Amino acid sequence: MHFRVKVAATTAASAMAISALLFTSTPAQAANLAQIRAQVISLQQEATSIAESAQQAGVEMSNLTRKLATVQNQAAADQATVAAYSKTLGSIAADQYKTGGLGQGLQLLFSANPTLYLTEAASLELITKKKAAKLRQYSVAKQRLQATSLVVNDKLALVKAAHEKFVARQAEANKKLAQAKAILSKLTKEEQARLAALADNQDSADAAYSKAAIARAKIGSGRGAIALRYAIKQIGDRYVFGAAGLTYWDCSGLTLRAFGAAGVSLPHSAAYQYHFGKSVPRGSMAPGDLVFFGRPITHVGIYLGGGQMVDAPHSGARVRVESFGSHFGRLTFVGARRI
Repeated sequence: MHFRVKVAATTAASAMAISALLFTSTPAQAANLAQIRAQVISLQQEATSIAESAQQAGVEMSNLTRKLATVQNQAAADQATVAAYSKTLGSIAADQYKTGGLGQGLQLLFSANPTLYLTEAASLELITKKKAAKLRQYSVAKQRLQATSLVVNDKLALVKAAHEKFVARQAEANKKLAQAKAILSKLTKEEQARLAALADNQDSADAAYSKAAIARAKIGSGRGAIALRYAIKQIGDRYVFGAAGLTYWDCSGLTLRAFGAAGVSLPHSAAYQYHFGKSVPRGSMAPGDLVFFGRPITHVGIYLGGGQMVDAPHSGARVRVESFGSHFGRLTFVGARRI
């Protein structure tokens, strides 16, 4: 199950294009728009990190829901077992009661027919043993049903908590984007147009940079290479929270689909994807390795080589090739995994 945070895309300006603004605006105007751009991008990046943590909560909720279904099925099976044993015990009790009065044991004791006594006594002993065995089975089944019922209640509480976390982080991410939108709404139409032009210029610059980086890359073969080539084909697509293709992506949605093309099933969460594959030292990274950022982890990309990766960076941006070092923006490099 995939969880999507519904948000409105907000236009962002770019660092590389800010110099163009200096030639079309006064210094004061350029500085003002540069500050606004920085505020908007900061809010978009914060919203993106929060939204990715919402994806983690969504995956957790899906996992817990599946486990809940399993224990609920077990509880139903245990209930049926208890009911069956109860019915069997009722039948045994009814058979014993048929003779009435003194009960089978005493009636056989006073019987004048020794052969009948021995035959019926053996039958009575068999019934008694059967009843004792069924009682033990019934007791065990009853205890198991009680234990399973407690597990069901625990899982229900966990699912509820995960859902509340998911919803809360959705709301928090949307609040950040709403703040960015509010900042942009205060600009004049001319200022908004200049920012939009800067965004277009940056998209073009990103595309050119990505194309050049890919031309230099030595991708190789294997699952990681297949995933990397898939991600490269998505360069230029828009970032959207919770999206996993085929025209919109978030960071873990892109890596999920990319490795899906290589026959590997990954969860829609950067934090959960970090538990797949094997750890790779930074100096030994190869094209196709997953690279992770943030403590806690809130971003993932696919390593291209030369300190670069293909990723879906944040709201307002497009899938592209980006450089990173010990940090990616404000996010710390956490590690690499080879799938």
